Amino acid sequence: MPAPGGAWSGTLQAALGVVAFSLTFPATAWGLEGFGPWTLVAVRCVLAAAIAGGCLLALRVPPPERRHWAGLAVVAAGVVVGFPLLTTLALQTSTTAHAAVVVGLLPLTTALLSALRTGTRPSRTFWAAALAGAAAVVAFTVRQSGGALTAADACLFAALLVCAAGYTEGGRLARVMPGWQVIGWALVLCLPLAVPGAALALAYEPARLTAHSVTGLLWVAAGSQFLGLVVWYRGMAAIGIPKASQLQLAQPLLTLVWSVLLLGEHLTPAAPLTAAAVLVCIAVTQRARG
Repeated sequence: MPAPGGAWSGTLQAALGVVAFSLTFPATAWGLEGFGPWTLVAVRCVLAAAIAGGCLLALRVPPPERRHWAGLAVVAAGVVVGFPLLTTLALQTSTTAHAAVVVGLLPLTTALLSALRTGTRPSRTFWAAALAGAAAVVAFTVRQSGGALTAADACLFAALLVCAAGYTEGGRLARVMPGWQVIGWALVLCLPLAVPGAALALAYEPARLTAHSVTGLLWVAAGSQFLGLVVWYRGMAAIGIPKASQLQLAQPLLTLVWSVLLLGEHLTPAAPLTAAAVLVCIAVTQRARG
């Protein structure tokens, strides 16, 4: 069981990761103003891998043991490639509010995969609060999108599954190596595919450099793809995957706030009520014993 100080620090780091992730969809929407979806995903991967690789080289970090590479491949496929690509494709036709449905379901999916992968058994109180929080977020975000399902839903639900798998495997690896090295090596692992992919995408998708598109690209590369995942995996390692994943229940609401401030979208009066319900659920899951 983690020490109180370690639990507090882990919760803070996981929360910082959630804040970073909450900006991903608005930043992606900005990026799509000047870049095609394939270009945005490939270039963000190259930039994030360059940052991570530079840190690994500067600190002379030795490569992971052979037994960890399979897990790193899962992280790379789910978090570095799968989730960014699928959500970026979805955001071409979906609003950020509708895409937030995926994030609302992600904590519960991550907790389920974690239970299957690591053998953890959270309490019934934990599951009840997690289900209640997920239901509140889904109801709110679906209401925000008008209750209509779009063709992008297939991409969004696929993104949910691959990201949950990446989070679960990354949280497990972060118990045996620093969290920043987990995402760092996963990014480096994708570099041989990302570089030619970026070159090919740039050749076929015209790029238009604007303040919004460049800012969005830089944020999803440095903030969402690297720095956010560093503190997120460190937090999961400290307080456990199921509890950390429930902090992400607040992410859709944060995303909607950023959508208002950065994209000019409008919220309904249900927002503060849903926020209060989610905060209660988060408090219950953080106190529940496994």
